[in-house]
Amino acid sequence: MGSVRMTQITALVLRAVAAGYKYGFDVMETCGLPSGTVYPALRRLEKAQLLMSSWESATDAHAHGRPRRRTYALTADGRKALPQAEDKLAEVQRLLRDLPPIGVEEAR
Repeated sequence: MGSVRMTQITALVLRAVAAGYKYGFDVMETCGLPSGTVYPALRRLEKAQLLMSSWESATDAHAHGRPRRRTYALTADGRKALPQAEDKLAEVQRLLRDLPPIGVEEAR
């Protein structure tokens, strides 16, 4: 298994693929992130062997009147990395929850 730093972005992308979002555009919509963020994260996760990808057949794409799409899936190592991704996302949620509300300084 390769190595990838588990950032908020990589954790979100890994979690989205684990939840069944297998196309880059679906991951973008689910995570609310732009393509310039999602696709590099997908490549990093694939390089680290946490995800694998494959292209759908040209026949399937043509039958639906669209270009071929790359599909992403978790590998066994990706499944093992999910708890680390969940921990990272929980940490972010905790940090956001613990932030003082906007305007607190103005009231002092």
